[in-house]
Amino acid sequence: MEPSVSSDSGVPPAGGTVSAAVQEHLRQLCLREFPCGTGSWNKSRFLPQTWRTWRELVPREEETVSAGEETVEALLGLVRSHHSPWALPKGSSAEDSFLRELAIQSPLMIKDTFFYSYFRSLRVVDKGVSLVDRDLLKFLNLEELVLSANKIMEIDATNLPPTLKVLELYGNLITSMKCLCTPPPPRLQHLGLGHNKMLGSLESLYVTSNHWPHLVSLDLGFNDLTDLQGMIASLRTLQHLRLLVLQGNPLALVPYYRGFTIDSLAGLCVLDDVTVTPNEKHQFRGLSVSGDLLAREAQFVVTIGNLKGVMDNSVLDPEPGPEGPFITYNYYVTYDFVKDEETEGTNEMAEVDPDSVLTEIVNPTFSTEELDDEEREEAAEEVPEQVAEEMTDEMAEGSLESGGTELGESESSVISVHSAPLLQSIDSSEELAKLRPPIDAQVCSSPGTVFFSTVHKPWEDVISCDYEMQHTLKDLVPVKAFLLSGTTVTIVEEKILSWPLVPPPVELPLPGKKGKGENDKRKEKDKKGKVEELSKDRKGVKKKKELPKELRQDPPVLTVIGSGLVVLEPLLVGEPMVSTVCNFGVVRTLESDKLTNLRDSKKTKKAVKKEKSRSGVALSESVYEPEPLTVEVTIQLIQCRSAEEALLGLVA
Repeated sequence: MEPSVSSDSGVPPAGGTVSAAVQEHLRQLCLREFPCGTGSWNKSRFLPQTWRTWRELVPREEETVSAGEETVEALLGLVRSHHSPWALPKGSSAEDSFLRELAIQSPLMIKDTFFYSYFRSLRVVDKGVSLVDRDLLKFLNLEELVLSANKIMEIDATNLPPTLKVLELYGNLITSMKCLCTPPPPRLQHLGLGHNKMLGSLESLYVTSNHWPHLVSLDLGFNDLTDLQGMIASLRTLQHLRLLVLQGNPLALVPYYRGFTIDSLAGLCVLDDVTVTPNEKHQFRGLSVSGDLLAREAQFVVTIGNLKGVMDNSVLDPEPGPEGPFITYNYYVTYDFVKDEETEGTNEMAEVDPDSVLTEIVNPTFSTEELDDEEREEAAEEVPEQVAEEMTDEMAEGSLESGGTELGESESSVISVHSAPLLQSIDSSEELAKLRPPIDAQVCSSPGTVFFSTVHKPWEDVISCDYEMQHTLKDLVPVKAFLLSGTTVTIVEEKILSWPLVPPPVELPLPGKKGKGENDKRKEKDKKGKVEELSKDRKGVKKKKELPKELRQDPPVLTVIGSGLVVLEPLLVGEPMVSTVCNFGVVRTLESDKLTNLRDSKKTKKAVKKEKSRSGVALSESVYEPEPLTVEVTIQLIQCRSAEEALLGLVA
């Protein structure tokens, strides 16, 4: 067993220097409340009567001890038993057990000189250490030093033992490798600096063979390094480098990261804990020559599929009268993402000021003059659905033309065909607040991100979003922070109340005039017309209802019906895609589903109508199992699989 001392569990944080943490660990391990050291239980072994060598200090079986002393076997039994009060804490290392038994068998060896010359490995993990002091140089044969999960911001390299071969500083607060290079341990073979705070392109200056001539393994993962080309140029000088970890850095998000690194470092065997295969070397051959021409940007593709389990609230609303309101519902999915340099997709909802929203949502109108008689008849029967379809078509055209619209536009100009200015100015802030559209507090993007939205669509049992957006990002540091925090997917219900722009005419009785004969004829004609209409109604012919030619729309009311976080951290550790079905639970009710089935059955033919009615009757509380509210979300990080694919953008 390699001599080592570990202080990574079972001990309260010591804080301060490395030597203080080691001394605290050894004190609690071998002295505190433990039958070792000098005491009545083993006094004879500490005070030999004659000079003996250190091997003779261990009592032999034939030796006798006084009645007040414990035998070595008895003391060892106390520390080895799990039920003993002196048993080591659960999870203690084998080195801790070795030291405690050594303190019993050879107590005179437990001195500082023994530790400094004997141990070759030192682990001080999560002890609040912030300073590497000069006492570390007393470890004359130290080869491995692990100081992970502490509070070290800077290290004086002159305090590191020159015999070190392994140095691990994971999870600290180191901002630059410069402090380790003045000068570094000359024999170091492995350097672990993952999960620190190193930032910028200058760090590549400190990973050359001038500082680390014998380095075999280097871990710089999960920092904020951004210059892949500069880093690889410096790593080429490390002739012995075989293992490299760079994942978790912003530079690893570019599509050609793995291929460019493999082709540039010919001797590399393992990259990001994945073995480099001969096939990979062949696929990416020649890519390193064009490294300076490759775009330093990350590319993501977001796809949103089917939306299921939405409750149809329109069946719960009362039938609209001739004066309205005509209520329509639309549904869409939003997610937040880092602001794009270039956006290719359908719709973007950016964060805007509420006052600007009010100036854009002003008396939108909806025209029905282009409808023929049949369409007008159907629209009169179900006004909200007709309005919803018109708004959806208009919105889809507007979003495809613009490529990206802000929140105010998605709520007003995309929906309306015409807009009229306000009739009067509003000075009161209270009155102004009343006119603002009610927006759910959850429909807000987090700082540093903007909202993106699918096309607004009316209710269906399965709403097909058919959404795909490509995000191209050049500032990679915020992208890494965003992937660590994840994106919030939200399902929004948009409710719009529409009113007739012109109130329906009111028939007034005509005053009595001369020419009663003509009036009598008109009355008789009207009576005949009413009789004919009644007869048509009895035969099953529906009376046509006139839909107002123009509708004035109120600002939409937005309600979040489902929201959840999608974890994107797997994209930082090498996964090419995150695909999930977000489940927000059940929002439908038995009453609403019954009304929906009843309404849908009226639209179908008689044969289908019977089937629908049967399914509607089958809905009962005992067998009712509503479908949960779900949406399909996929986020892909574009990764090139060959040199030709990586260079394809240069040709275009």
